[in-house]
Amino acid sequence: MKALVLAAGQGTRLRPLTLHQPKAMLPIGGTPLIGHIVALLRRHGVTDIAVNLHHCPEAIRAYLGDGRSFGVRITYSHEPELMGTAGAAKRLEGFLDETFFVYYGDVFTMADLTALSEFHRAKDALATVAVHTVQDPWTKGVVEWDEDSGRIERFVEKPPRGEEPSDLANTGIYVMEPQVLDYIPPDRFCDFGYDVFPALLDAGMPVYAYRIQEYLMDIGSLEKYEQVQKDYERGL
Repeated sequence: MKALVLAAGQGTRLRPLTLHQPKAMLPIGGTPLIGHIVALLRRHGVTDIAVNLHHCPEAIRAYLGDGRSFGVRITYSHEPELMGTAGAAKRLEGFLDETFFVYYGDVFTMADLTALSEFHRAKDALATVAVHTVQDPWTKGVVEWDEDSGRIERFVEKPPRGEEPSDLANTGIYVMEPQVLDYIPPDRFCDFGYDVFPALLDAGMPVYAYRIQEYLMDIGSLEKYEQVQKDYERGL
């Protein structure tokens, strides 16, 4: 399997920490977040990794290099203009030519990615969205699903408070087949949550949810960044 790590975002909610570095370079336990991400992917057998870049791109290039020191191979995709989560994948269509992970670069987790990929294959899914239970589903992309089969019936990005179809939120970790890229228009901004997942469901494609039980934190705010550092120091 291959992977795409989305690390192009500007991290505006993490300023001033991200004024001069991408959020994927914020340290957790002395190691940049993207170092933890690459190590997790490597532990689960992923050695071909693409990283998209935009904000302060040289910081990530300088840290990861070509990936050899991490036991992987790194391909970079620099975006002069942000293309969105799905637009970033479309730009790498030639690279993403087999089953692949998409991993948002602000997510820290100890999730079992092997179990996630095995679930995806067992379901013969086109896309599998890793989900977890949250206390504030109105701030997330959430799924409505058939709990017995795991098949997603509806995907709602940041629903109005009180109208959430569930408390199962998109974690920002997916397993996908290359055919998903056919649903992404070229050379334009496109988002998985707002655009691609609803299109796949409208077309009746097999899209599944896999519930992550392990520790997971999306580091989208200064408060969450402080929390994940404390959790890491406590041994998660």
